[in-house]
Amino acid sequence: MQVLIVNTSEKTGGAAIAAGRLLHALTSHGVKAKMMVRDKQTDHLQVVEAPQRRLNKLRFTLERGQIYMANGCAKEGLFDIDTGWRGVDITRTREFQEADVIHLHWVNQGFLSLRDVERILRSGKRVVWTMHDMWPATSICHYAADCTKYEQHCHDCMLLKSPAAKDLSYRIYEQKKRLYQYADRLSFVCCSHWLEEQALKSGLIGHLPITCIHNAIDAHVYKPLDKMQAREKMHLPKDKKLILFASLKVTDKRKGIDYMLEAARILHAQYPHLKDQLAFVVMGQKSDIIEEQIPFPVHSMGYITQTSDLVSIYQSADAFVIPSLFENLPNTIAEAMACGTPCVGFDTGGIPEMIVHQENGYVAQYRDSADLARGIDHVLAHPEYAAAAHSYALKAYDETHVAKAHIEVYASQ
Repeated sequence: MQVLIVNTSEKTGGAAIAAGRLLHALTSHGVKAKMMVRDKQTDHLQVVEAPQRRLNKLRFTLERGQIYMANGCAKEGLFDIDTGWRGVDITRTREFQEADVIHLHWVNQGFLSLRDVERILRSGKRVVWTMHDMWPATSICHYAADCTKYEQHCHDCMLLKSPAAKDLSYRIYEQKKRLYQYADRLSFVCCSHWLEEQALKSGLIGHLPITCIHNAIDAHVYKPLDKMQAREKMHLPKDKKLILFASLKVTDKRKGIDYMLEAARILHAQYPHLKDQLAFVVMGQKSDIIEEQIPFPVHSMGYITQTSDLVSIYQSADAFVIPSLFENLPNTIAEAMACGTPCVGFDTGGIPEMIVHQENGYVAQYRDSADLARGIDHVLAHPEYAAAAHSYALKAYDETHVAKAHIEVYASQ
């Protein structure tokens, strides 16, 4: 069996990280696998670049332009939706032709168009599509939030400036209906049971095979280490309780930055025993922007590219806070837990599947900053959660289990 994993980026974003870890897990268990990406960022021999690299920026710009025009020339929400309008045909590549299984992951933003996906389905090869968000099951959105129209037929989309009965969401839904006519050898993998439930409701794919397999994590890399040793390496204080917040882009509203800031203010005002104990570590692009908004010492780490530094930051923290408003199965929680760092997050998406409330972390009420602050205080008061988090991660995201589960899916049709 030879598998070709397909993802827009090699390293950037949660889907890229998950796809790369699956590549490692499969090859470690005897499967011949390669990964094809639009954006190749390393010299990894098993990762190949998709053809027509020179046109990458043009395809991306054209697709954003289509969304921009269809949305009444509004920039707001420009990256909340994707149309699959422009892409590259990978079916003619040697890697595609040699593969027995094509495993799609996140293929948006001008990498694969809907027509390109149709070509893949019509090739007759076994196709598996891992959903890292809801886009394969909806028309244009990555997260439907409270909208249920995708269960029947998308239209009057709330993400468009001028919703209409036959707006962009309606037209793309129709295209996807035609696309999935060729889904005889297609099945879906969801990383969380929450996303699996959403997919099963979809009018587009709910009738197709859908299963849940968690993302893998390398326990030889992400593991506990003495906090003082880790802090010394990363130049972080040894005399504080460190609260970690991380996001690809710290100012991204969907990652709950406003709730994290409010929780920090509540901790400062209402938890006097923590007033002189806490410091925050902020990791991600534009991390320095929020420094003055947190009433505790803040250590801005910026965007971390080295895995060893990322692991050391997790190891340094006493708690990892993830107040995201929409999430599937965040790699960051698995990484933090594997490093022995308990997590605090909202009751949304796949987060409550990862954090066992008041056993290895704390699940706060959705959009409740006060409960988020309460959760941080609770976790700091229970140092035994560190070992529980590590133990849970070892079982839930084991590479061997994840590899075997995928191999079973590949062979199922």
